[in-house]
Amino acid sequence: MTPFHKTLSIWFQQNRRDLPWRHNNNPYLVWISEIILQQTRVEQGLPWYLRFIERFPDIKTLAEASEEDVLLVWQGLGYYTRARNLHKAARQIMLQFNGEFPGFFDQIRNLKGVGDYTASAIASISFGLPHAVLDGNVFRVLARIFGVFTPIDTTQGKKEFARLADSLLDKKNPGAYNEALMDFGALQCKPLNPICSECPFESQCYALKNHQIEYLPVKSKKTAQRNRYFNYLLIRYNEQFYLQKRKEDDIWKNLYQLPLIETELDLKETEVLSSSRFKEILKNSTPVIECISPGIIHQLSHQKLFIRFINIRLDQPVSLNEYSLVPVGQLFSFPFPKPLNEYLLKELNKTI
Repeated sequence: MTPFHKTLSIWFQQNRRDLPWRHNNNPYLVWISEIILQQTRVEQGLPWYLRFIERFPDIKTLAEASEEDVLLVWQGLGYYTRARNLHKAARQIMLQFNGEFPGFFDQIRNLKGVGDYTASAIASISFGLPHAVLDGNVFRVLARIFGVFTPIDTTQGKKEFARLADSLLDKKNPGAYNEALMDFGALQCKPLNPICSECPFESQCYALKNHQIEYLPVKSKKTAQRNRYFNYLLIRYNEQFYLQKRKEDDIWKNLYQLPLIETELDLKETEVLSSSRFKEILKNSTPVIECISPGIIHQLSHQKLFIRFINIRLDQPVSLNEYSLVPVGQLFSFPFPKPLNEYLLKELNKTI
């Protein structure tokens, strides 16, 4: 039987994706791409990658930027911790390695926000080091072809898959092998509707032979979803708007938002307008409620946000310690979560 890595290599030669970070295996570009593609498909993340590299072409530029600038370029991609960690790691590289990307696995693994998978990818692709990658695509391919039923989200499962991945690794060409395996999972052995009829492993695939494709890989548990109810107040005074920076260790940390009333239950509009939080924000002013948006749903990985916007006009300002009044012309110099940015663009385009 042809060795696994040789069969995979032949497939890769015919199906390799032409991606910009593969043109010279620059570790900085590989790093940025791997962080962007965490939780993000290539076709979705590619425009952000191109914008990010255009704005921050090297480690020094990224390290010297403000976190706000980094978040602004990242805006709309989600999972903003990735961007904050990239920024911190760039400064770490400047401090610890004089601006040169580290070339050993342990050094790469020690960078802020870098785990085993990302460190293995960079070490193998950019430095030719024999480290096998394990991501969602790889788990799926190995589980299906070799019939591994150990749950991938358990310590035992991670160890078992790591041993299997290491045993299959082409140690002479680890970078190309890892890229091939990731592409194979993304293009051929897809989560839904894999292309089994044209698969080079068709004759040896356990899942195909035993009708287990939809059951592999196995996960032992499913994270419960949390519902949250966000009522945002778009408060306008003299062509200025109130903004606040989110500082808690929560979603969208260090992004900006409108005054928020978060509730545990899905309240009626009248209940929100009569709430103590609404009165606290508006104090003794006489707000004019211009409109209330239809509710929108914004899905995060383990949270579902139910969002509505309440547009308010004031004839005199209110003094809010945690909020700043920002002129409309400066509004989009601040990074916003995607649903806020989209709503602001739509609403302000009506009036500007």
